[in-house]
Amino acid sequence: MKLHEAATAPNCRRVRIFLAEKGIEVPVVAVDLGSAENRQEAFRKKNPIGRVPVLELDDGTFIAESVAICRYFEQLQPEPALMGGDDAEEAARIEMWQRRMELEIALPIMQVFRNTHPYFADRIEQFPDYGEGQRRHATKRLAWLDQELADREFVAGDDYSIADITAQIGIDFGRVTKFRVTEETPNLLRWHQAVSARPSAKA
Repeated sequence: MKLHEAATAPNCRRVRIFLAEKGIEVPVVAVDLGSAENRQEAFRKKNPIGRVPVLELDDGTFIAESVAICRYFEQLQPEPALMGGDDAEEAARIEMWQRRMELEIALPIMQVFRNTHPYFADRIEQFPDYGEGQRRHATKRLAWLDQELADREFVAGDDYSIADITAQIGIDFGRVTKFRVTEETPNLLRWHQAVSARPSAKA
């Protein structure tokens, strides 16, 4: 088993944090995004979309998409349960919040980077106005998340889950485009300090 990933990619970090929380170690194969290794034919045989991370199983099977990879390891090693375990209601609630963090926090912040940062200037067609619109959207959603966190410790409830990981990797990646968690959102700041203090945050 091998994990093809890039240290700077937020979705790769999602998997690394998830594995760290599980106490699972997987050999890593570094993919050089700077040289567009992920867009070359050899890598596209692993993932035709050309994105990281990709988990390569011992039988030659490739699993792409970070949440799918996390799901694989959740099934392989259920404890600690980060996706709800056998409790149907809890699993559904965690998935609901994981999806919200994906669509309303992480993705908009990533779109700011994709559409406004010089890194992508000669790689994709950028839409700066859209990027700035996503910045405004993400800022509003961070304020919304601050309100949600007023009455619970973690994003999906009383226990740490993949929803927290998704929010964390999105918010932390936002530093590149000047997103900051400040005292203006005290509940979000409290939560962010707590998840950042977990050993897995160094993954």
